[in-house]
Amino acid sequence: MSPRRLLGALTVLLLLLLPVPTAAQAVASGYRVGVGIGDITGEAAEVGMLGYADPGQTTAGLASRQWARAFVVADGAGRHVAFVSAEIDFVTQAVQMEVLKRLRAKYSATYSDQNLVLTATHTHAGPGGFSEYLMWNLTTLGFEAPIFEAIVSGIVRAVDAAHAGLAPGAVKIAEGALAGANVNRSLAPFNANPAADRAKFPGAVDTRMTVLRFERGGRAVGMLSFFATHGTSMTKHNHLISADNKGYASHLVEDGAGADWARRGSFVAAFAQTSAGDMSPNLRNGGAQGPTDDEFENTRIIGRLQADRARQLFDGATEELTGAIDARGRYVDFSNVQVAERYTPDGRAHRTCPGALGQNFTAGAEDGPGPPIVEEGDLSTNPLLLVAGIVLNPTPAEVRLCQAPKDVFLGSGSQKPPWTPQVMPLQILRIGQFAIATAPGEFTIVAGERVRAAVAAELGGDVTHHLLAGYANAYAGYVTTPEEYDLQHYEGAATHFGRYTAPAYAQELAKLAAALRDGQPTPSAVQPPALPQNRFSIRPGVVLDTPPLGRSFGSVVTQPLASYARGATVRADFVTGHPNNNLRLEGTFLEVQRQNGTAWTTVSTDAEWQTTYRWKREYLGVSTAQIGWTVPADAVPGTYRIVHHGDAKSITGTIKPFSGVTRTFTITP
Repeated sequence: MSPRRLLGALTVLLLLLLPVPTAAQAVASGYRVGVGIGDITGEAAEVGMLGYADPGQTTAGLASRQWARAFVVADGAGRHVAFVSAEIDFVTQAVQMEVLKRLRAKYSATYSDQNLVLTATHTHAGPGGFSEYLMWNLTTLGFEAPIFEAIVSGIVRAVDAAHAGLAPGAVKIAEGALAGANVNRSLAPFNANPAADRAKFPGAVDTRMTVLRFERGGRAVGMLSFFATHGTSMTKHNHLISADNKGYASHLVEDGAGADWARRGSFVAAFAQTSAGDMSPNLRNGGAQGPTDDEFENTRIIGRLQADRARQLFDGATEELTGAIDARGRYVDFSNVQVAERYTPDGRAHRTCPGALGQNFTAGAEDGPGPPIVEEGDLSTNPLLLVAGIVLNPTPAEVRLCQAPKDVFLGSGSQKPPWTPQVMPLQILRIGQFAIATAPGEFTIVAGERVRAAVAAELGGDVTHHLLAGYANAYAGYVTTPEEYDLQHYEGAATHFGRYTAPAYAQELAKLAAALRDGQPTPSAVQPPALPQNRFSIRPGVVLDTPPLGRSFGSVVTQPLASYARGATVRADFVTGHPNNNLRLEGTFLEVQRQNGTAWTTVSTDAEWQTTYRWKREYLGVSTAQIGWTVPADAVPGTYRIVHHGDAKSITGTIKPFSGVTRTFTITP
């Protein structure tokens, strides 16, 4: 036998002896994909809202529920990455630490501060009080344990669902542009950047949208969209919990995919942030006003623009992510980062400073102005704020010098314990040729682009898609470029760690990128502190609920009219209890029901955006619930009714549920 024939025979024999791969082994080199959703809606009445820093803006009902949406991708080697988008103003370190603790108890080391990212959509219409840092709990008069628990437990449920649903699948990516959904609300600082930076953003806006398409078994199960625009379509005058424009975009896409309230989770669509620090959805007057004078309509307009463009990209996504799944994370003390010259505009080494807020922070932004004490960009010292800051929050002279040209109002990082976090979480997730860098701040578009470019330079050519996702895992204000910082507009005054905050983020995330590229570990020299002593509240809770004389809980005060046309709004008022008695997570305060013979079918709940639930304290322990339902254009003609669910607290502290039902009404064609 010739050598060639002998080699061929031996090869055949070897192949016959090798085990045949099973179906499970055949997909082991691919991805497994899971998506999930969890209700994180906080207390719906008499709790300070987070975003506009106005103590008078307290919750008084629901325009929409708040949700956490989770996306998990795993490879055949057992490596996982998880991304969560939560409809809150920002993530706090207390939330991150508690979520990690609970997931560790369930899944051991599967999810950690290396590979699990928690981000926020940055809605300004949700309740606050879920931080252990004093600054972030001022408008809620302290820590709100029920809100903290709602957010943590909802995020965990979302991750649980995504993990349980892991199955062979694919992740595809598409990139495009969306115009008309944001404006630059801080043009003067933007224009202070070099021409090369400005040229990357025609019109001074970031129009880039990135969409990930998640599939299992060839069927689409999830969408994750990234686009920079603030969650400020709902104004500081609003008192209803709302997921704002990104929440409405999620609602449109999920409903369009058949994932209505009854099938929640069958398709999950999240609209996450990138660098939205100077990007506003309020298209008029430089970010001061929305497209119309109706904040609800503005929310729908900006949400629909994002939803429509994301669906176009989603439907056209063909590039599949393939290859390595990996992650790196590290905690960094940003109060004193030594920044190398390669990351600074003047080519010299500098350092960051302990956290501080400038006097112009009190001016607020264009879409959320503060009291008329100072104006953005005013570099003169305001004696009133100087004295108030010294009394409330004294700042050492060396910190004031380090923060220059910022005129410090509050030295938030100089207190013991600090009023705002100093030890910040940084992460990079990689899914094949796509990488997400994450950081706990609101980056302006130029600052974010510099950070993104620094990460891309380290990761190299096999990663071809890059994002920076802000509002991740914690929160420490804004991040401006040094050039923007010098003008001390609102964003610069709220850049906590001084003039070189953005270069420090670029440097530290570039280090993570290099470690990920080289397969090196990234141990943390510091860890964020736990501050359980700050979990206190001076806000009185619910004392007692009482119905008015001659009525009972659930009684209908205002009945619907006899009939309504499509597009009209049905209203019904009920005697109710305080909604904080029971947040009704994964449940509802209301149902709109249609009669089917002798049965009633629920067609809408407070999870839908056609409904509103408004709570009002009439006097003492007497309160009413006003329920509205805007009849959809495709509503089936027939007989309907509205059901209200509530809970009342007795003098003994016992909480009992109740329900009330209106008379019937008809919907006409």
